[in-house]
Order: sequence, then C-alpha cells, then structure tokens
Amino acid sequence: MTERYPDHWEADVVLTDGGTAHLRPIRSDDAELLRAFYARLSSESIYYRFFSPRPTLTDREIEHFTTVDYDKRVALIATIAGEMVAVVRYDSLTDRPLTAEVAFLVEDAHQGRGLGAVLLEHIAAAARERGLERFVASVLPDNRRMTRVFREVGYRAEQRFEDGVIELVLDLEPTDTSVEVMAAREHRAEHRSIQRLLFPASVAVVGASRAEHSVGQTVLRNLLGGDFTGPVYPVHPTATAVAGVRAYATVLDIPDDVDLAVVAVRADSVHEVVEQCAGKGVRGLVVVSSGFGETGAEGRARQEELVRLARAYGMRVVGPNCLGIANTDPAVRLNATLAPTMPGRGPVGFFSQSGALGIAILQRTAERGLGLSSFVSAGNRADVSGNDLMQYWEEDPATKAVLLYLESLGNPRKFARLARRLSRRKPIVAVKSGRSTQGVPIGHAAQALSLPDHAVSALFAQAGVIRVEDLSELFDVAQLLAYQPLPGGDRIAIIDNSDSLGLLAQDAAVALGLDARPPVNLGPLAKAEEYEAALAEVLADDTVDAVVALFTPPTIGGYDLRVPEKILRLAAGSTKPIVATYLGSKGMPADLRVVAPDGSAAEGSVPSYPAPEDAVRALAYAIRYAQWRRRPPGRMPEFAGTDRKRARGLVEEWLGAGDPGPGAGPGPVQATAAQAAELLACYGIQVAPRTADDQVGGPDAVATAVAGAGGGAAGAGGVPARIVTMEDPSFGAVISFGLADETAALLDDRAYRLAPLTDVESAELVRAIRTAPLLLGHRGADPVDVTALEELLQRVARLGYDLPEVARLELNPVLVSTTGASVREVKLRLARPLGPRPELGPRRLP
Repeated sequence: MTERYPDHWEADVVLTDGGTAHLRPIRSDDAELLRAFYARLSSESIYYRFFSPRPTLTDREIEHFTTVDYDKRVALIATIAGEMVAVVRYDSLTDRPLTAEVAFLVEDAHQGRGLGAVLLEHIAAAARERGLERFVASVLPDNRRMTRVFREVGYRAEQRFEDGVIELVLDLEPTDTSVEVMAAREHRAEHRSIQRLLFPASVAVVGASRAEHSVGQTVLRNLLGGDFTGPVYPVHPTATAVAGVRAYATVLDIPDDVDLAVVAVRADSVHEVVEQCAGKGVRGLVVVSSGFGETGAEGRARQEELVRLARAYGMRVVGPNCLGIANTDPAVRLNATLAPTMPGRGPVGFFSQSGALGIAILQRTAERGLGLSSFVSAGNRADVSGNDLMQYWEEDPATKAVLLYLESLGNPRKFARLARRLSRRKPIVAVKSGRSTQGVPIGHAAQALSLPDHAVSALFAQAGVIRVEDLSELFDVAQLLAYQPLPGGDRIAIIDNSDSLGLLAQDAAVALGLDARPPVNLGPLAKAEEYEAALAEVLADDTVDAVVALFTPPTIGGYDLRVPEKILRLAAGSTKPIVATYLGSKGMPADLRVVAPDGSAAEGSVPSYPAPEDAVRALAYAIRYAQWRRRPPGRMPEFAGTDRKRARGLVEEWLGAGDPGPGAGPGPVQATAAQAAELLACYGIQVAPRTADDQVGGPDAVATAVAGAGGGAAGAGGVPARIVTMEDPSFGAVISFGLADETAALLDDRAYRLAPLTDVESAELVRAIRTAPLLLGHRGADPVDVTALEELLQRVARLGYDLPEVARLELNPVLVSTTGASVREVKLRLARPLGPRPELGPRRLP
C-alpha cells in the first residue's frame, strides 16, 4: 500500500556555505528532473553510486527511482532554483527486520556544501517515523568522501569489509553525539549565511527613487554616505542615474555580480524582483518594503510566497517591513538601512525585531557613544531571526556583547539552546516586549499561551540571558558589559563627593541584594589626587569586586577637571569594573573614554549614568550574569531503573486506543491513575499506595500536612509540593515546581525551567521559589531531603523531554520529608503534538 504524500517531510535547509536548498519527497512526476540531474553527473560520481559505468538511466529505471510508497521505499530530493541537485533513498530489506539500505547522490557542482549530511538527517527521521531502526550502506573503499559523510552524521556505526565493498550499519536512534553533530553543522551553516549578508562585495538597491526622502533613495544615500567599500547599483525602471550613480532598469541589466539586493518596491512587485535577483545569482535579500504579514491574510500569503521563492533559489531574506542591516567593519562599511544616524565602530552586536523602533534605537546608541559591530532589523522576521544572528555573533571576533530587542520568539527552545551556549562566552542583554504575544512574530498566526511572563523570564535566566525591563536598562547594561570587565563578586565600594549621592547608591545596592560598603565621601571640593588615592585603595582591596565612582560639581565654586583623567587611568588595566555617575552624563562621555584610532570608545572606557541608582542597577545585572557564567553547567545524570523504550510503547498504545477514528485525528487522552503510575515507573518513580486515612490531594489533607510540618519537614507528613511537566507549544517540555498549598497558588509561587534538568538546574529550581525556606530548615526546623527532591525533579523532567506526547503530568502532592520524597497523587494527559519538536528533528528553517 502506498502512503499519502508526506508533505511534513518537506523542508528548507541552510547549507554549509550559507546558501539554501529545498528538501522534499520524490514524486512520480519528477522523471524529467531526475533525468536532467543524472545527465549532469560525472562518470566518477555515477560509478561510486552504482559500482559500474552507467551513462544514462533507462525509462524503467527512472520510473523505479521516482515511484515510491513513502513507507518501505522512500526517496528525498534537494532542489535549488527548481533543479534537482541531490537525492537520498532507502529501501527496506525483507531479510533484515527494521533495516533499510540507504544511498545518496549529490551533483558534482554542489558537492562539499553539506547536502549529503542534511539529506541523511532527514531520511533518518523519516525512517524512524516508519518504524525502522537501522540503515545499511555499501560504499566502495576509495569513495572516502561518502564514507566520511556516513561516519560524521554521529549515529552509532559498525563497519565490515566484504567482497571488495565496505558495509556500514548505522543505528538510527539519536545519540548525544548525533545531536551535537547536527547542532554543530547547523551553527556553521547559519553563521555563514549571515556572514554572506553582512559582508557583500556589491549591493543593488531595487526601487532606488529620485524622490527625496523616499525609501529607496534613503537606503541608496546611506550606502553611499557610509562609504561602502564595494560598488552600489541603483535599479530604476526609467532613470539613467539616481543620486549621481548610474542606474539600471532591472537587476538583470547590471553587468557585474551582485551579492546583496535591498528591495524597496511595492509589495505586489516584490515577487518579480526576487525572480530577477535569482536569475542574477544574488545571495541575499533585505526587503524594506511593507505590505506583507503586518497587513492581514493577503499580506501574510504574499510574505510566505516571498520566503518560499527566495529559499528555493538559495537566498536568505531579512524582513520584510524592516529597517535594514549594517556592518561597521572597515573592510565593508555597510549601511543598508533607513536610519539617518549610524553609530560608530564598537563591540556590540544589535538585533532589533522592530523596524520603526530601530531608528530610535540607533539614534540612542549613537547618543550614548556606544559603538556597534553589526546591526540587523528583521521586521516581520519571515526568515532571518535573532537565532541566526546569535549563531553569527558567537564566532564574530568583533562582537563582545549582544543586544536583542524582541517582540516575539519564533523558536523559543532553539533560542534557549543557542543563548545558553553563547552566554558562556559573550553576554546577551534582551528586552522582550509583546508580553501577551510571546512566540508570535509580526505577520504570523497567533497561538495560545500556556506560560506566564515570569516563566519566560525564568527560562531566559536559565540560558544566561540578561532580561531587562526597557531600552534604557538595555543601554545601561550594554555600556558596562561592552567596555568594562565582569565583576568577580557582589562586593561594592562607593566613592563620592556628595553624601546624598553616596547614600542613594548604597540604598540601591542593598535593595538589589549587593554587599555594599559604607560610601567613602571625599567632600564636595575633592581634588583629583584624592579620587586617585581612594580608587587605588579599593581597587587593590581583595574584598572589593566593583567600584561605583560618583562625581558631581559642588554648588559653589569650581571643580578639579583632572578627576575623570584619574578615574580613566586607574580603570585602564583593572580587572574590576568601574561605573560612574559623572556630572549627570549618560553613556560614554568623552572625558571617560579611551579613544580608539577611529575616534570611537575602546575597551577600558568608563560608562556614566545620570543617577547612582542607574549605575548600581546596571552593575547588579552584570554581577548576576557573572555569577551564572562562573557556575558550572552541571551534568545530566543517568538514573538506574529507566526504561524509555517501554515508556514510548505505553504512550503509543494509550494514544492509539484513544484515537476517535479515521479522519477525525487523535484527541487528548486522560490517563487513569494506574496508567500514570505505570508510566512513572518507567522512569524509576513510584507512586505511594493510598490508604484509608490518606485523603491525598484535597485541601484538608494539604492543610493538615503543612500545619503538622510546623513550617518545615518535621511534621508527620512532610511538606507538600507540586511538580508539573507540560508540553508548551513554543518552548517544548517545561517543568514547574512549587509548594502545594493555597498560599503558593494565590501568589503564583512557581518556578520554571526547560527540561531536561542538569543537577545544577534542579538544585536551582528547588531554591527559586519564595517559599523555599520551608524546605531548607525554616526557623530551626529540620531541612527536608533536598537530594531526593532534586532527583525526582530530574526524573520527571527527563520523562517530559523524552515524550512530547505528555501534554501535562502533575504530581500533586509530593510529600517531602527528612527521609525522602513521596508521590501521593498523579494526573496525566496525553496528546499528539502538533508537529515534531524542532530540537528533536533534523535541521530545517521555520
């Protein structure tokens, strides 16, 4: 029986050189595509695939290769610009159960672009979906390239040599190694795709207009005014020149190569422009035009078609409805934006989802003297996203800190994974607005939210992201992280020439939980030498981690103009950060700036804040980030008594029994208590048997347990807790923890983390709730068995992560005592997920 065409196997992918390709199952009408593909292959490639010369394929062979059942026989092809450039297929073996023979073939001109590896990832996912467990592949010994691709996919492999052929056997069960390999390939490809956008050798402005202040002319003038190092080509249907530069009627008329096209035409004309860019071999598009997803259903369809067409021809898209992109690297000096103000060179990478707000962001960046390495405004974020930019900035030596203005999160789980890795090397500061629309980019369909905003903040913190409240805080923190070292602890010294300023700084530090010394007041007429001596003393003090230097002019008389010189001299080379409130200045004032050769601020510059509270708050953000970065990442324990294969079988069995019938689609299944206990047992979690006196789960029982515990765990039942793992449509498996009483519910005292949990993360989760002291020995009570509680959290989190079908699993209450953690009642709801989690499937663009 032939299965229905599996359209969910279709995917756009980024290749190792930054280009894109479209993957899809082969169809019977692909005969001519296959014939043309085969005709372009070298004799060597054909020999390596078929082990013999085969100049052409017969009609019968063409029919055989294009006719599959999408079950026992499957083939996927990769297309670029409508041409087949690679194919992979498997054929199930009748004599080897759960096994299929696999082979792939890549056109010679496209070899080395990572097509073989990405095709293997996707066909392996399709095979697992069809119940297969392993692939076998036969390779000639001298075909080292193909052998290397099979080995490097990361699956467990066995090899044997027989009859002059190497046979490789690949276990299709994903491993930590295969997941890491896939992530590494994704990282390299997405890094390269953004690099191609930010370092074009030439730029065309399509829609360059003669009208003053028009969108097209603004971009053109900014490119020219920014002294872009390559040629700029205006494209105008009738003009011979725009802004004094020779113009061309279409992109196709430009005589030289074009790397990047900035598109500023009406939305209904963009499709034609994209096709022309494809014909010209353009590598990337920046679409500043509006009239797409932000305008409704018709615009959304237009936006989807724009992305589909661009990717089909190997191009990435920034936008539409965006401000543009900029790169201050002297090698390119690219300002392909609508912004009238562009900051100078600096160590900060900035991603802004908003186009309109981007102009204000760049202006405020420049006003503060904060330099940028690169800037991208994604607008509707139809293709290129903040995740792509994080992949780029991780390897970019010019970027020391990353700033994000986000209105939504397209792939939050990927964001968390990338941010966690990037934050170990470079700080990420984010403003996340759109609290009621998280996960829904402009121009995309809305979806229900299942997590409160404070849970999103917790998940950001888990990944090391510094989430701030607004743009002012974003810049406050950025100017510290970009130019000063990270603090080694939370011990703060304050030096001032005003009692009032010093007290404000001390109060702010105490309120933020910092260890602040009493301020050192030098008096209103303090000289430069006094500041120098005081700063030198605290910087040399091993009990000081950071310094707040406050300087305000006296109400009567002048002040010593050499004070900033002394502050700057001592800051240079110091391993401790110094922040200042200097004459009410905001940003990187010239007096406190180490000047780079191009006049911009350089490392060692001292940031200034208009008020002491602002300076201390920025320092507190940096301190918390530095503490996260010093903390060990932890490990994922493997617990005895875990049977994931049985758990998977149970879930499939129960969901299958709950399917309402053909055409209706499987609905959610509310598991019985016995089923829930059976599934938990697969992860080594036992549910305590209920007794006649055990009214577990009711308000009276919970109240009695809390009262009996006396605020700790010494009571008869222990402290009742509540553990939930749920499948969030945006974040995937999320685990929450809190106490199981009415007060905790009323105050929403719940802590959240992404599953699975490391040992460090489970310990943090227990201590993240405000009522954690009740578990840790409040008012002299005996602390509970926190180790047992942490292990239980790790086991539950692993269950949720392994089984996306677990829509919600609630353990409530869990009685945590001095001798362990006892699960007293459990509720389980199963449901088929809307689609595979992006983190668990092969690489694909959204």
